[in-house]
Amino acid sequence: MRLQEFWSRLETQFGSMRAESVARDHVFSVLGGRSAVEAIEAGVPVRRVWLAICEEYDVPARDR
Repeated sequence: MRLQEFWSRLETQFGSMRAESVARDHVFSVLGGRSAVEAIEAGVPVRRVWLAICEEYDVPARDR
């Protein structure tokens, strides 16, 4: 998954305003206690970050 696709899916799922908050403010224990943005900047694969968000927010399987 490319970073552009990540942001597109995030905005589709949560809306543009909430997507930013989910990515920057929410801390995910499965990402080492980092936000999605911090995890991506630390080198965690974007797909893994997306799946962590999906699990945390119960995103339907068809949207993952």
